[in-house]
Amino acid sequence: MLIVQQYSNPTEIVRLTTNFDLKKIGNKILNNERISFDDGVILFEKASLAFLGALSNWVREQKHGNKTYFNRNFHIEPTNVCVFSCKFCSYSRLYAHKEEGWELSINDMLNIVKKYDNQPVTEVHIVGGVHPKMNLQFFIELFKAIKTHRPDLHIKAFTPVELDYIFKKANVSIEEGMSLLHKAGHDSLPGGGAEIFHPEIRNKICADKVDAAGWLKIHRAAHRLGMHSNATILYGHIEKYEHRIDHMEQLRQLQDETGGFNTFIPLKFRNKDNDMSNVDEVSIIEDMKMYAVARLYMDNFSHLKAYWPMLGRKNAQLTLNFGVDDLDGTIDDTTKIYSMAGSEEQNPSLTTEQLVTLIKQVKRDPVERDTLYNTIKDYSNESVLVE
Repeated sequence: MLIVQQYSNPTEIVRLTTNFDLKKIGNKILNNERISFDDGVILFEKASLAFLGALSNWVREQKHGNKTYFNRNFHIEPTNVCVFSCKFCSYSRLYAHKEEGWELSINDMLNIVKKYDNQPVTEVHIVGGVHPKMNLQFFIELFKAIKTHRPDLHIKAFTPVELDYIFKKANVSIEEGMSLLHKAGHDSLPGGGAEIFHPEIRNKICADKVDAAGWLKIHRAAHRLGMHSNATILYGHIEKYEHRIDHMEQLRQLQDETGGFNTFIPLKFRNKDNDMSNVDEVSIIEDMKMYAVARLYMDNFSHLKAYWPMLGRKNAQLTLNFGVDDLDGTIDDTTKIYSMAGSEEQNPSLTTEQLVTLIKQVKRDPVERDTLYNTIKDYSNESVLVE
């Protein structure tokens, strides 16, 4: 059984620090004041893991107490054929080599949905490569078919990378395209495709896909339609700390404007079988720093999520003491996007009981939620086997 010791009283750890900058930043956080760009960089550069753990755990518990959220979801990946060539991607196959990939029809995807008939899943997560044949009308028909079959299933689908291409190919504006998809049954957006916003890094790792302004514009349009979305960052490759803070600052500003983001999800760079295999992966200490600083910086994001298949179950448990309050979902699929990049979980799937146990092992209270964080069931007082 994994035991994670919670860090000491945050007031004491701030009082005892001898670093003037950290003391000032710590007192801002304890007084619920927003920290600045420079503060964020200093936290990455100078703060100890104990300092970050104490403060991020305090913020997490101020927002959510001991609750740790998850949902029952499954994934559909329409294709891994893609017109783009992101250097960090181990998943896609360029359209010129499409025979190496897969392409699912609407019936193929509807049959995946039907596999979950009579099961209490609440969300289907649909993302994949950018395939030129899978156009706007194709996905409108897909969403209508899913909603006709199962009206209550929440469709969380498409990154701005996919949407930007789909809308340009259909010659419609972002606002018109989002409206058409929303009317067809598109409920919310995942957070993918954000990677790193700063052009200094983005131009080196994914120069040919939608830029930061385009990514933010699509999420803004979704929020204005009443749709919610998530946000991500791809960290731990060639970026510097100031690039991470710049990325989070742009997200924080959009959240101030719209309030439409549900959660922020740091995603760890994995170097297996891609064009950045020469870049070493960062340590678990760096992972915890990323989550902790994210919790402290993203003050207007209610939730911070750790995607357990990417980190592995044990490391995901550790994040629950560094600001994280959400472990994603049961997944229940054969997701390939991260497993092909060398993630810890090669066949990511947990039963609800296993996920509840995972959370209880580290003395947190499991709460099943829907996509919008409405509580479905609180497992805090339920007896489960904790190994």
